[in-house]
Amino acid sequence: MPQAKLTIWCNANNFAHSARSLLRAGAEPHRVVFADEQDGQSAEQLLTEADVAFGQPPPDAAIKSSALRWLHLNSAGYTAYDRQDLRDALAKRGATLTNSSSVYSEPCAQHLLAMMLSLARQLPQSLDEQRGARAWSDDQIRANSVLLTDQTALLLGFGAIARRLVELLRPLGINIIAARRRVAGDESVRAVELSEVESYVPLADHIVNILPAHESTKHFLDARRLAAVKRGVIIYNIGRGTTVEQTALIRGLESGQVAAAYLDVTEPEPLPPDHPLWSAPNCLITPHTAGGHANESERLVRHFLENLNRFIANEPLVDRVF
Repeated sequence: MPQAKLTIWCNANNFAHSARSLLRAGAEPHRVVFADEQDGQSAEQLLTEADVAFGQPPPDAAIKSSALRWLHLNSAGYTAYDRQDLRDALAKRGATLTNSSSVYSEPCAQHLLAMMLSLARQLPQSLDEQRGARAWSDDQIRANSVLLTDQTALLLGFGAIARRLVELLRPLGINIIAARRRVAGDESVRAVELSEVESYVPLADHIVNILPAHESTKHFLDARRLAAVKRGVIIYNIGRGTTVEQTALIRGLESGQVAAAYLDVTEPEPLPPDHPLWSAPNCLITPHTAGGHANESERLVRHFLENLNRFIANEPLVDRVF
Protein backbone atom coordinates (compact mmCIF):
# COMPACT_ATOMS: atom_id res chain seq x y z
CA MET A 1 0.00 0.00 0.00
CA PRO A 2 1.58 3.35 -0.98
CA GLN A 3 2.56 5.77 1.79
CA ALA A 4 0.13 8.69 2.13
CA LYS A 5 1.77 12.00 1.34
CA LEU A 6 2.49 14.17 4.34
CA THR A 7 2.35 17.94 4.56
CA ILE A 8 5.48 19.22 6.31
CA TRP A 9 5.26 22.79 7.63
CA CYS A 10 8.54 24.64 8.22
CA ASN A 11 9.18 28.08 9.69
CA ALA A 12 12.98 27.84 9.91
CA ASN A 13 13.13 31.17 8.11
CA ASN A 14 16.89 31.55 8.45
CA PHE A 15 17.56 28.45 6.34
CA ALA A 16 19.70 29.18 3.31
CA HIS A 17 18.55 28.23 -0.18
CA SER A 18 20.79 25.16 -0.10
CA ALA A 19 19.17 23.90 3.12
CA ARG A 20 15.67 24.47 1.73
CA SER A 21 16.55 22.59 -1.45
CA LEU A 22 17.99 19.74 0.62
CA LEU A 23 14.79 19.57 2.68
CA ARG A 24 12.51 19.55 -0.34
CA ALA A 25 14.54 16.90 -2.14
CA GLY A 26 15.02 14.72 0.91
CA ALA A 27 11.35 14.83 1.88
CA GLU A 28 9.98 13.78 -1.52
CA PRO A 29 7.32 12.72 -2.33
CA HIS A 30 5.95 14.62 0.66
CA ARG A 31 4.94 18.28 0.46
CA VAL A 32 7.11 20.87 2.20
CA VAL A 33 5.53 24.25 2.97
CA PHE A 34 7.79 27.09 4.08
CA ALA A 35 5.76 29.53 6.15
CA ASP A 36 7.61 32.59 4.82
CA GLU A 37 7.11 31.64 1.15
CA GLN A 38 3.31 31.61 1.21
CA ASP A 39 1.05 34.53 0.36
CA GLY A 40 -2.40 35.11 1.77
CA GLN A 41 -2.18 32.69 4.69
CA SER A 42 -0.63 33.19 8.09
CA ALA A 43 1.89 30.74 9.49
CA GLU A 44 -0.72 29.57 12.01
CA GLN A 45 -3.28 28.93 9.26
CA LEU A 46 -0.78 26.87 7.28
CA LEU A 47 0.08 24.88 10.39
CA THR A 48 -3.52 23.66 10.72
CA GLU A 49 -3.10 21.73 7.45
CA ALA A 50 0.20 20.06 8.40
CA ASP A 51 0.95 16.56 9.58
CA VAL A 52 4.50 17.48 10.61
CA ALA A 53 6.02 20.76 11.85
CA PHE A 54 9.73 21.53 11.59
CA GLY A 55 11.25 24.64 13.13
CA GLN A 56 9.64 26.66 15.92
CA PRO A 57 5.87 26.21 15.56
CA PRO A 58 3.80 28.53 17.79
CA PRO A 59 2.82 26.38 20.79
CA ASP A 60 -0.77 27.63 20.95
CA ALA A 61 -1.26 26.95 17.24
CA ALA A 62 0.28 23.49 17.65
CA ILE A 63 -2.28 22.70 20.35
CA LYS A 64 -5.13 23.64 18.01
CA SER A 65 -3.71 21.85 14.96
CA SER A 66 -5.53 18.56 15.33
CA ALA A 67 -3.84 17.04 12.24
CA LEU A 68 -0.34 17.63 13.63
CA ARG A 69 1.25 14.32 14.60
CA TRP A 70 4.90 15.30 15.06
CA LEU A 71 6.73 18.51 16.02
CA HIS A 72 10.48 18.64 15.40
CA LEU A 73 12.31 21.68 16.80
CA ASN A 74 15.36 23.09 15.03
CA SER A 75 16.89 23.83 18.43
CA ALA A 76 18.10 21.89 21.43
CA GLY A 77 16.13 24.10 23.81
CA TYR A 78 12.41 23.53 24.21
CA THR A 79 11.47 25.88 27.06
CA ALA A 80 8.54 27.45 25.17
CA TYR A 81 7.07 23.97 24.63
CA ASP A 82 7.54 22.65 28.16
CA ARG A 83 3.87 23.25 28.95
CA GLN A 84 1.36 20.88 30.42
CA ASP A 85 -1.40 21.95 28.01
CA LEU A 86 0.84 21.16 25.04
CA ARG A 87 1.91 17.86 26.55
CA ASP A 88 -1.73 16.93 27.13
CA ALA A 89 -2.80 17.96 23.62
CA LEU A 90 -0.03 15.95 21.96
CA ALA A 91 -0.60 12.93 24.18
CA LYS A 92 -4.34 12.97 23.44
CA ARG A 93 -3.74 12.57 19.71
CA GLY A 94 -0.61 10.40 19.98
CA ALA A 95 1.70 13.14 18.69
CA THR A 96 5.40 13.54 19.51
CA LEU A 97 7.81 16.41 20.17
CA THR A 98 11.50 16.03 19.27
CA ASN A 99 14.38 18.49 19.24
CA SER A 100 17.79 18.83 17.59
CA SER A 101 20.06 18.02 20.52
CA SER A 102 22.09 15.64 18.36
CA VAL A 103 22.99 18.52 16.01
CA TYR A 104 24.20 20.82 18.78
CA SER A 105 25.95 18.41 21.13
CA GLU A 106 29.19 18.40 19.11
CA PRO A 107 29.67 22.18 18.59
CA CYS A 108 28.61 23.01 22.14
CA ALA A 109 30.93 20.40 23.63
CA GLN A 110 33.83 21.59 21.48
CA HIS A 111 33.07 25.21 22.45
CA LEU A 112 33.26 24.30 26.13
CA LEU A 113 36.48 22.32 25.64
CA ALA A 114 38.03 25.26 23.80
CA MET A 115 37.25 27.63 26.65
CA MET A 116 38.41 25.22 29.35
CA LEU A 117 41.73 24.70 27.59
CA SER A 118 42.23 28.36 26.72
CA LEU A 119 41.65 29.45 30.31
CA ALA A 120 43.92 26.71 31.64
CA ARG A 121 46.69 27.78 29.27
CA GLN A 122 46.15 31.52 29.91
CA LEU A 123 45.38 32.30 26.26
CA PRO A 124 43.00 35.23 26.99
CA GLN A 125 45.72 36.84 29.10
CA SER A 126 48.27 36.50 26.30
CA LEU A 127 45.78 37.93 23.80
CA ASP A 128 45.06 40.90 26.10
CA GLU A 129 48.79 41.52 26.31
CA GLN A 130 49.22 41.37 22.55
CA ARG A 131 46.39 43.85 22.02
CA GLY A 132 47.53 46.06 24.87
CA ALA A 133 50.95 46.73 26.37
CA ARG A 134 52.77 44.07 24.27
CA ALA A 135 54.84 43.17 27.29
CA TRP A 136 56.48 39.78 27.71
CA SER A 137 55.00 38.48 30.97
CA ASP A 138 56.31 34.99 30.51
CA ASP A 139 57.01 34.29 34.20
CA GLN A 140 53.51 35.27 35.32
CA ILE A 141 51.68 33.49 32.50
CA ARG A 142 53.73 30.31 32.91
CA ALA A 143 53.16 30.31 36.67
CA ASN A 144 49.38 30.72 36.24
CA SER A 145 49.01 28.09 33.53
CA VAL A 146 47.57 24.83 34.80
CA LEU A 147 46.89 21.30 33.63
CA LEU A 148 43.35 19.96 33.61
CA THR A 149 44.76 16.57 34.59
CA ASP A 150 43.46 15.48 38.02
CA GLN A 151 41.25 18.55 38.37
CA THR A 152 37.52 18.09 39.03
CA ALA A 153 34.68 19.25 36.79
CA LEU A 154 31.11 19.31 38.04
CA LEU A 155 28.59 19.14 35.19
CA LEU A 156 25.15 20.56 35.93
CA GLY A 157 22.98 18.55 33.55
CA PHE A 158 23.79 15.36 31.71
CA GLY A 159 22.13 15.51 28.34
CA ALA A 160 23.65 15.12 24.88
CA ILE A 161 26.07 18.05 25.26
CA ALA A 162 27.41 16.87 28.61
CA ARG A 163 27.82 13.30 27.39
CA ARG A 164 29.86 14.45 24.39
CA LEU A 165 31.92 16.79 26.60
CA VAL A 166 32.78 13.82 28.83
CA GLU A 167 34.15 11.98 25.78
CA LEU A 168 36.32 14.98 24.88
CA LEU A 169 37.58 15.52 28.44
CA ARG A 170 38.32 11.92 29.31
CA PRO A 171 41.74 11.74 27.53
CA LEU A 172 42.87 14.75 29.59
CA GLY A 173 42.54 12.86 32.86
CA ILE A 174 40.04 15.23 34.47
CA ASN A 175 37.73 13.92 37.20
CA ILE A 176 34.08 14.38 36.29
CA ILE A 177 30.94 14.45 38.41
CA ALA A 178 27.58 14.83 36.67
CA ALA A 179 24.58 16.23 38.53
CA ARG A 180 21.20 15.51 36.95
CA ARG A 181 17.57 15.49 37.95
CA ARG A 182 17.37 11.71 38.15
CA VAL A 183 20.31 9.30 38.17
CA ALA A 184 19.69 6.45 35.71
CA GLY A 185 22.54 4.25 36.90
CA ASP A 186 24.09 3.77 33.45
CA GLU A 187 26.02 7.05 33.33
CA SER A 188 29.61 6.88 32.07
CA VAL A 189 30.83 9.06 34.98
CA ARG A 190 29.99 9.47 38.63
CA ALA A 191 26.44 10.81 38.74
CA VAL A 192 24.54 12.47 41.58
CA GLU A 193 21.10 14.00 41.97
CA LEU A 194 20.81 17.75 41.42
CA SER A 195 19.18 17.93 44.83
CA GLU A 196 22.51 16.81 46.35
CA VAL A 197 24.67 19.30 44.48
CA GLU A 198 25.59 21.33 47.59
CA SER A 199 27.85 18.49 48.68
CA TYR A 200 29.82 18.59 45.44
CA VAL A 201 30.04 22.32 44.61
CA PRO A 202 32.98 22.85 47.03
CA LEU A 203 34.96 20.03 45.34
CA ALA A 204 34.90 21.43 41.82
CA ASP A 205 37.68 23.28 40.02
CA HIS A 206 35.25 23.77 37.10
CA ILE A 207 31.46 24.10 37.26
CA VAL A 208 29.92 23.55 33.83
CA ASN A 209 26.30 24.67 33.71
CA ILE A 210 24.22 23.12 30.91
CA LEU A 211 20.84 23.41 32.63
CA PRO A 212 17.80 24.41 30.55
CA ALA A 213 15.49 27.26 31.49
CA HIS A 214 12.72 26.05 33.77
CA GLU A 215 10.99 27.15 36.96
CA SER A 216 13.06 24.56 38.84
CA THR A 217 16.39 25.84 37.43
CA LYS A 218 15.90 29.60 37.79
CA HIS A 219 18.95 30.97 39.62
CA PHE A 220 20.11 27.42 40.32
CA LEU A 221 23.58 28.88 40.80
CA ASP A 222 22.43 31.40 43.38
CA ALA A 223 24.28 33.45 45.97
CA ARG A 224 24.24 30.58 48.49
CA ARG A 225 25.73 28.01 46.12
CA LEU A 226 28.22 30.49 44.66
CA ALA A 227 29.41 31.33 48.18
CA ALA A 228 30.14 27.63 48.74
CA VAL A 229 32.43 27.13 45.74
CA LYS A 230 36.11 26.37 46.06
CA ARG A 231 38.16 29.56 45.85
CA GLY A 232 39.56 29.81 42.34
CA VAL A 233 36.75 27.87 40.65
CA ILE A 234 35.93 28.61 37.01
CA ILE A 235 32.27 28.72 36.02
CA TYR A 236 30.95 28.08 32.51
CA ASN A 237 27.38 28.59 31.32
CA ILE A 238 26.04 27.40 27.99
CA GLY A 239 22.64 26.43 29.42
CA ARG A 240 20.46 29.50 29.89
CA GLY A 241 21.18 32.86 31.46
CA THR A 242 18.26 32.52 33.87
CA THR A 243 19.98 29.61 35.64
CA VAL A 244 22.66 31.86 37.19
CA GLU A 245 22.13 34.68 39.68
CA GLN A 246 24.33 37.13 37.81
CA THR A 247 24.71 39.73 40.56
CA ALA A 248 26.07 37.02 42.85
CA LEU A 249 28.40 35.81 40.10
CA ILE A 250 29.77 39.32 39.65
CA ARG A 251 30.42 39.56 43.41
CA GLY A 252 32.26 36.24 43.25
CA LEU A 253 34.43 37.47 40.38
CA GLU A 254 35.19 40.76 42.13
CA SER A 255 36.19 39.00 45.35
CA GLY A 256 38.31 36.39 43.56
CA GLN A 257 36.26 33.52 44.99
CA VAL A 258 35.40 32.78 41.35
CA ALA A 259 38.60 32.96 39.32
CA ALA A 260 36.86 33.32 35.96
CA ALA A 261 33.53 32.89 34.26
CA TYR A 262 32.79 31.98 30.67
CA LEU A 263 29.24 32.83 29.61
CA ASP A 264 27.71 31.95 26.26
CA VAL A 265 24.26 32.80 27.61
CA THR A 266 23.13 35.74 29.73
CA GLU A 267 20.01 37.40 31.07
CA PRO A 268 18.93 39.34 29.07
CA GLU A 269 20.07 38.58 25.52
CA PRO A 270 21.46 40.52 23.80
CA LEU A 271 23.39 41.79 26.79
CA PRO A 272 23.15 45.63 26.93
CA PRO A 273 26.48 47.43 26.38
CA ASP A 274 26.34 48.98 29.85
CA HIS A 275 25.63 45.72 31.68
CA PRO A 276 28.14 45.09 34.52
CA LEU A 277 28.96 41.59 33.25
CA TRP A 278 30.93 43.14 30.37
CA SER A 279 33.39 44.75 32.78
CA ALA A 280 33.40 42.11 35.53
CA PRO A 281 36.94 40.81 36.14
CA ASN A 282 37.86 37.68 34.20
CA CYS A 283 34.38 37.36 32.72
CA LEU A 284 34.51 36.13 29.13
CA ILE A 285 31.36 36.37 27.02
CA THR A 286 30.39 34.90 23.68
CA PRO A 287 27.04 35.95 22.12
CA HIS A 288 25.14 32.64 22.35
CA THR A 289 27.29 31.09 19.64
CA ALA A 290 28.33 27.79 21.24
CA GLY A 291 26.06 25.79 18.96
CA GLY A 292 26.90 27.70 15.80
CA HIS A 293 28.79 26.14 12.89
CA ALA A 294 29.18 26.81 9.18
CA ASN A 295 26.88 24.02 7.93
CA GLU A 296 24.37 24.31 10.77
CA SER A 297 21.26 24.56 8.55
CA GLU A 298 22.23 21.55 6.46
CA ARG A 299 22.95 19.44 9.55
CA LEU A 300 19.57 20.42 11.01
CA VAL A 301 17.84 19.35 7.79
CA ARG A 302 19.71 16.03 7.64
CA HIS A 303 18.81 15.32 11.26
CA PHE A 304 15.15 16.05 10.50
CA LEU A 305 15.21 13.84 7.40
CA GLU A 306 16.70 10.94 9.36
CA ASN A 307 13.87 11.30 11.86
CA LEU A 308 11.35 11.66 9.04
CA ASN A 309 12.38 8.24 7.73
CA ARG A 310 11.90 6.85 11.22
CA PHE A 311 8.52 8.56 11.53
CA ILE A 312 7.31 7.09 8.23
CA ALA A 313 8.59 3.64 9.22
CA ASN A 314 6.92 3.95 12.65
CA GLU A 315 10.29 3.59 14.38
CA PRO A 316 11.41 5.38 17.59
CA LEU A 317 12.42 8.99 16.92
CA VAL A 318 15.82 10.40 17.92
CA ASP A 319 15.94 13.25 20.46
CA ARG A 320 12.41 12.66 21.69
CA VAL A 321 11.33 15.16 24.34
CA PHE A 322 7.82 13.81 24.94
